[in-house]
Amino acid sequence: MGGCVRVVLVVCLHLFVTVDVIGVFPGVPVNSRVSTKIQQLLNTLKRPKRPPLSEFFVDDSEEIVEVPQPDPNTPKPEGRQIIPVKGEPLGVVSNWPPALQAALARWGATQAKSPALTALDITGKPLYTLTYGKLWSRSLKLAYTLLNKLGTKTEPVIQPGDRVALVYPNSDPGMFWVAFYGCLLAEVIPVPIECLDPCLTCGVSLALTSEVCLKGLPKTPNGEIIQFKGWPRMKWVVTDTKYLTKPSKDWQPHIPTANTDTAYIEYKASKEGTVMGVAVSKISMLTHCQALSQACNYCEGETLVNVLDCKKDMGMWHGVLTSVMNRIHTITVPYAVMKACPMSWVQRVHIHKARVALVKCRDLHWAMMAHKDQRDTNLSSIRMLIVADGANPWSVSSCDAFLNVFQSHGLKPEVICPCATSPEALTVAIRRPGARGAPLPARAILSMGGLSHGVIRVNTEDKNSALTVQDVGHIMPGALMCIVKPDGPPQLCKTDEIGEIVINSRAGGTMYYGLPGVTKNTFEVIPVNQAGAPIGEIPFSRTGLLGFVGPGSLVFVVGKNEGLLMVSGRRHNADDLVATALAVEPVKTVYRGRIAVFSVTVFYDERIVIVAEQRPDASEEDSFQWMSRVLQAIDSIHQVGLYCLALVPANTLPKTPLGGIHICETKQNFLEGNLHPCNILMCPHTCVTNLPKPRQKQPVDVGPASMLVGNLVAGKRIAQATGRELGVVEDQDLIRKHQFLSEALQFRAQTDPDHVLYVLLNAKGVAVCTATCSQLHKRAEKITATLMERGGLNTGDNVVLLYPPGIDLIAAFYGCLYAGVIPVTVRPPHPQNLAATLPTVRMIIDVSKAACILTTQPLMRILRSREAAASVNVKTWPTIIDTDDLPRKRPPHIYKPPTAEMLAYLDFSVSTTGMLTGVKMSHAAISTLCRSIKLQCELYSSRQIAICLDPYCGLGFVLWCLSSVYSGHQSILIPPLELECSLPVWLSTLSQYKIRDTFCSYSVMELCTKGLGTQTEMLKARGLNLSCVRSCVVIAEERPRLSLSQSFSKLFKDLGLSPRAVSTAFGSRVNLAMCLQGTAGPDPSTVYVDMKSLRHDRVRLVERGAPQSLPLMESGTILPGVRVIIVNPETRGPLGDSHLGEIWVNSPHSASGYYTIYGEESLQADHFNTRLSFGEPQTLWARTGYLGFIKRTELLDASGDRHDALFVVGSLDETLELRGLRYHPIDIETSVSRAHRSIAESAVFTWTNLLVVVAELSGSEQEALDLVPLVTNVVLEEHHLIVGVVVIVDPGVIPINSRGEKQRMHLRDSFLADQLDPIYVAYNM
Repeated sequence: MGGCVRVVLVVCLHLFVTVDVIGVFPGVPVNSRVSTKIQQLLNTLKRPKRPPLSEFFVDDSEEIVEVPQPDPNTPKPEGRQIIPVKGEPLGVVSNWPPALQAALARWGATQAKSPALTALDITGKPLYTLTYGKLWSRSLKLAYTLLNKLGTKTEPVIQPGDRVALVYPNSDPGMFWVAFYGCLLAEVIPVPIECLDPCLTCGVSLALTSEVCLKGLPKTPNGEIIQFKGWPRMKWVVTDTKYLTKPSKDWQPHIPTANTDTAYIEYKASKEGTVMGVAVSKISMLTHCQALSQACNYCEGETLVNVLDCKKDMGMWHGVLTSVMNRIHTITVPYAVMKACPMSWVQRVHIHKARVALVKCRDLHWAMMAHKDQRDTNLSSIRMLIVADGANPWSVSSCDAFLNVFQSHGLKPEVICPCATSPEALTVAIRRPGARGAPLPARAILSMGGLSHGVIRVNTEDKNSALTVQDVGHIMPGALMCIVKPDGPPQLCKTDEIGEIVINSRAGGTMYYGLPGVTKNTFEVIPVNQAGAPIGEIPFSRTGLLGFVGPGSLVFVVGKNEGLLMVSGRRHNADDLVATALAVEPVKTVYRGRIAVFSVTVFYDERIVIVAEQRPDASEEDSFQWMSRVLQAIDSIHQVGLYCLALVPANTLPKTPLGGIHICETKQNFLEGNLHPCNILMCPHTCVTNLPKPRQKQPVDVGPASMLVGNLVAGKRIAQATGRELGVVEDQDLIRKHQFLSEALQFRAQTDPDHVLYVLLNAKGVAVCTATCSQLHKRAEKITATLMERGGLNTGDNVVLLYPPGIDLIAAFYGCLYAGVIPVTVRPPHPQNLAATLPTVRMIIDVSKAACILTTQPLMRILRSREAAASVNVKTWPTIIDTDDLPRKRPPHIYKPPTAEMLAYLDFSVSTTGMLTGVKMSHAAISTLCRSIKLQCELYSSRQIAICLDPYCGLGFVLWCLSSVYSGHQSILIPPLELECSLPVWLSTLSQYKIRDTFCSYSVMELCTKGLGTQTEMLKARGLNLSCVRSCVVIAEERPRLSLSQSFSKLFKDLGLSPRAVSTAFGSRVNLAMCLQGTAGPDPSTVYVDMKSLRHDRVRLVERGAPQSLPLMESGTILPGVRVIIVNPETRGPLGDSHLGEIWVNSPHSASGYYTIYGEESLQADHFNTRLSFGEPQTLWARTGYLGFIKRTELLDASGDRHDALFVVGSLDETLELRGLRYHPIDIETSVSRAHRSIAESAVFTWTNLLVVVAELSGSEQEALDLVPLVTNVVLEEHHLIVGVVVIVDPGVIPINSRGEKQRMHLRDSFLADQLDPIYVAYNM
């Protein structure tokens, strides 16, 4: 039956998917297709399954995002359904040409001397005038050249219908006109594009350009034009007149009557930055010209001043196409001229008594700013001032201000004609000039709040939150217009609802070239009514403009689809936000036209970002004042929070070819960290409102009964694991006689005196020192004799060993054991950095109350030097004995402790939280530990191991100083410092000595991975071979660094390193070694856990690659004689294996307590001899202070049982409690380090409930502020936390201890004491 049910569910799920698809189509009630029973089943399947009750846990995966409740006061549309609006009929005039080329042919023949185009030089003076005769003859020449002179007769380069790119600078309109009309006459399709813009991939293989432009294009070293991003391979043709051929007498161009073939392609960039080509057919081009002629009432021989780009949009439709149709004289004022002389277009109108001017708001603004120098300009000739971007919300103020200044210069108020256009529908609507003295059209004053809900409400009360919009006149002649909902099915809007304007007209674009799917959704839309039924057969085109129809069928545009920002279900218009930002004083901080507004998706919602260019003279204080005012203005006017406000240096925002801002590229730069702001303000605290509610911790009250029931009911195991038995000692007589390491050394010196125990290598891999059993014993005896003679010591006194890593350290250790004193190994101070390293040495000496220091002569000089005196008091050192040249003396006797429980040595270490702790290691503990390691790694006298570790504490010290003496194997010692001089020394040693087992630290592994990554081929050529390595164990007291281990394995795989070789060990302060990957156990396993569950102290395994998954590697096989259990740190009760808890250990080699001067016994008992609150109360456990979990794997261990793997997640002291959840710093840091290529390292900590992220910047300082939004984004996305402070610092600022672990608490102290010297600190609002 089970199989049956499963099949049914699958079918239902499939059905569910289809239902969803059906549901999209209007007018089909979903439930009518499905029975109620199945519907219920589907609904239950839709809900994610919860883990069973026995887990004592409520899964909150559905509650990641706080869903905002609908506001009952939200305005709703109340009007009736809109009725399509008809434009005036398109008049039929007898002398309208059958095609645009025919008009050119006519004027070229009959009005050859009539001026067609005047171009200006950079100073605004006329450069040349192209007559209709010249325009016709040159276009003919070009058409003839294209068709007959580029290839051979049998293989022409170009044929009618091919696409040809037109690449001309804006400053040379004449060349462009000739090229455009030449293409039309040759019946090829011109595609005007901007040089260096991503090109249309519409099969363009030929590009026409001017000689000057071609010279300016970037070239490869051998003179070829470089391949532009996104461009196909091009053949370039220069169209200057001298290169064109005069057509033969019998050649005539073919001018057919306009049909539906494509005439030209105009490109547009979408919101996402993709480039699409809108194809305009020959009939559309002609009809559009006719409609414009009728709407604007163009007359033959008029003069038109065009300030717009003549290669696209209004600039081309009026200034190149309609003007030729009507034999108009066009004076083109390029962008470069406007920049140099902003009044130039006004002067041209005055001089030529132009009847029509074609401008943007920017040109009005510039002319207004510069008009003071001009007294005598007269604009009374203008009958129509067409404002191309009159649909923008800020156009009203520009038009009013311009009129205000120039009315006294003859400008009539009724000539200002805003219009609305779109690349798809071409001209949508244009205001016709009013009659003299007739009242001007009324304006709409709309409520911003209503607009954000897509509803039209007249605003009467609050002037601040009102938007004033002017109409853009009536729709074009011959067109039909509707307003439909901007998203979802194209449903007709109500009369008081904002929607997208859709147009049916013969004068619009016909398709996106080569994109049939997108074309269908844009150019073939059939509006539907409230019931979802189509309103007719006629297809409409989406214009991308949002607006409504006002009284008298006037069209109002309130924004564009691509400028629409949907934040928490409300619509905001990018242009409105720009207008608000510009209204904030003082504008002297930023440039007026240089503001970009866009939204980025972060944590399940759109977030608004504003980027503006800061003026060079603005002070930081001015900038921040302006930024905070903008925040307040947008909050109060638009009721929306800004996520980020960034100011960049002047002229650094990416520009469109005509000086506008490239929004899409700006957004790309923001998201990729290439924006380089000079000031930034992030406000995630105020605008991220969809975070889940903070978790309320449930009172932990799980007693033994529920635990038992839980086990029985759910079959959950208590999370515990045990290493194999320590077993019976094989070498009975060795251990019975010598339960002390000091005796083991004496025994080896007698029985096998010449066996080499230690070999110390230098950076060249040369053995600089070796020690046989007898040499080590004799050296230890000398030290013992000196201690007894000069130290004035009592048995049990503490002696500090201050040595560089080497054999002297080992000899001094055994010398102390022979003398009955307690050795304390301490890392020597760094000679170049005494100020930072000497105080730690002093602290250990003081805390351990050392009676004496054993060291070398160079270090003794350092301890007494003047430099040292600057950091510590050098007069109060205990007795310092240098052991470099000792007399050959033997001690009168060698000390033997009365019991094995006596203290053998003290192990001091600084934890990652900056705590200095010393633990007491007894003789019994160290011999058991050595025995455990011997069994796990199969160590015998005949074996050789290589150690590249620091020998001062933990397992590193045990392997370096103790293990060889116990097991008799030979240890090859490589001090990690030597790698700084010669990186390959460790790996080449492994290869040279054919080492099977090696031990290293993460710092060593990182050095090799980073430093040798590019040299593997060279090392291979030198004969380096790592195939001998069976196990490479990383010694650590932290979560295994999986990605580093994998990088290391992958990198050196080519040198023969087995991917199975790398593993990790785990130890802590209370037990120096709990896990160590040996030779017999199964390979370490890797699991993927759900990070959301982990924050709740739960362990939920997921598949690799699952969202929010965290890969964790097992921390090595549990050592013989060790038992671990996972415990709830609060209740101290054992946990099931799906819980994260504290790792407790029971083992004969645990430390016997902390070494404290004040004897805090309670702490000692709590950490070293503690009991479970229930379950097994008699066993004594040591608390490691680390969180982890145990999972039973499918692998078998040596005894044939299923293997229990221990996974360490992190230190309990370091976890961050935020929003009621438990976070591990390393997880947040991993995300932060991935956020940007220039983050070298990062560290996190909390400060008064705020999360502080410190990131080291490895790139240039101009990238510093790029990191702030990226760090904030990634932590919010991946961890659902808002970063409070982002601190950008130089590399090397984050303190790291000798084991390569970050010292986050030291960092926190430095931050609070203001000692970090940061590059930048961002306090997120």
